[in-house]
Amino acid sequence: MSARSFDVVIVGAGIIGLSIAWELAKRCDLKIAVLEKGAGIGEGSTGASSAICRYRYSMDEMLALARDGISAYKNWQEYTALSRPQAAFQADGILWMPGSNTTWADDEHARLERSGIASAVLDDQDLNERFPSLSACTIAPDVETGEPHECYDGGRHLLELDGGYMDPMGAMQDLVDACRANGVEICFRTEVVAIQKHGGRISTVQLGNGESIATPLLINAAGPWCQKLYEAAGLEVKWDLKPTRIQVLYRDRPPELHGDIPVTVDMEGGIYFRTQNRGQQLIISSVLEADEREVVANPDEFDRDADEDFRLIKLHVLHHRLPALPQRGKVLGYCGLYTTNRDDVHPIVGPTAVDGFWVANGFSGHGFKLAPAIGSMVARGITGSRGEFDTSVPMSFFSIDRQPIKLESKSVLA
Repeated sequence: MSARSFDVVIVGAGIIGLSIAWELAKRCDLKIAVLEKGAGIGEGSTGASSAICRYRYSMDEMLALARDGISAYKNWQEYTALSRPQAAFQADGILWMPGSNTTWADDEHARLERSGIASAVLDDQDLNERFPSLSACTIAPDVETGEPHECYDGGRHLLELDGGYMDPMGAMQDLVDACRANGVEICFRTEVVAIQKHGGRISTVQLGNGESIATPLLINAAGPWCQKLYEAAGLEVKWDLKPTRIQVLYRDRPPELHGDIPVTVDMEGGIYFRTQNRGQQLIISSVLEADEREVVANPDEFDRDADEDFRLIKLHVLHHRLPALPQRGKVLGYCGLYTTNRDDVHPIVGPTAVDGFWVANGFSGHGFKLAPAIGSMVARGITGSRGEFDTSVPMSFFSIDRQPIKLESKSVLA
C-alpha cells in the first residue's frame, strides 16, 4: 500500500504548530497535515499555558515579535476568518512592579513608546486609584520565615495599556477550525515514530499505527517531545532543549478584592498573577529562574500536581501583594511543561542542515504570545509570500546556527 502524501507535515498541534499551519494555508495551495500524538488539543504545553500577552522583553527583536503576535490576538476574528471564534483577547493590561528600583519603569516606558507600544508609569496614588486591591509596597515579603514587615511605598510601576491574555484552549480550537476550513488535515492520536530520508532529504515519516506519510518538508513543532524528532531525523543540535516542569496555582476570587486586577508581574516577590473565567478566579505562578530548572525525563510522565512548598511560598507573596485576600478558600494547582532552551531561553526557528527538516522549538515559556508571528515567519520563509499579520523580525534572529544571546537572567522574563 502506497503512503499518503503531503507537501508539508507539521508535528505538534499546539499553538505553534497550528499557527504555522494556518499561516501556510492562508498564503498557498500546499497540501498540509498536522500530526498530533495526543487525543485532542491542549495535551502539551499550550493547554497549561497562562497565555499572557505582554510586550516588554529585554531584546528589541523580541519586543517587536510580541507586538506582532499580540496584534493577531487583538484582531482574532479577522485573523482567523471565523464568524464566531471561541477565544477573545482580554485587555486587562500588564502591570510591572519592579519594587525599590525607581528608574526601571520610566526607562522601559520610554523604550516601549519608541516601539509604538502604549504604556504608562504609575506612582502609588495612580496605582491605588486604578487597582485598589493591590499593595504598592516595594519590599519583598520574607519567604523564609514568613515574618511580616512594615511596608514601604514610593515605587514607580509600569503599565502596558494594551496587554492582556487569551483563553489558550479556545485559541487552539479556533485555529483547528480555521485550518480545517482551509483544507488542512489535522490528525490526533497520530505519533511520528521514525523519519526516512532519501538522498539526504526528508522523504517519509512512519507513524505509530504502522502507516507512513510521504513529505518533502517536515516541521518540528513538537514542544517538549522535540528531541525525539531530532534523533529520528539524525540531527544533532548544539542547543540544550529541556522539557521543564512549571507549576501554577489557582483559586476563586473572593468579593473582598475590589476593582480591576490587571495581569501583574511582581518582580520583587517573584510571582505573576491574573484573573480568568470572567474575573472569577486568580491564577498564580513564578517568574523566578530558580523555579524553571526542574527537567522532566519523560514528557509523558511527570508530576502534574503543584508542590506544597511552592504553594505556600507563592501564596505568601500573593497575600502580600493583595492584602485584602482572605486566608480562606481552596487553592488548587497543576503543572505544565516549558521546552526551555537552557542556553539563552530563546527559540530556534527555521531550516536545518537536514534538507526538508524545519524546526520551531525551545520557546521557554514565550510561545503563546509569539505564535502568530512565528507562524508568519515560518510560512513566509517557506512560500516567499507575505501576509497581513506578518512579523517584521527576520527568521535569522532565531536561526539554529546562531550564537546564544547574552542575557542577564535566563527566566521567563528574559
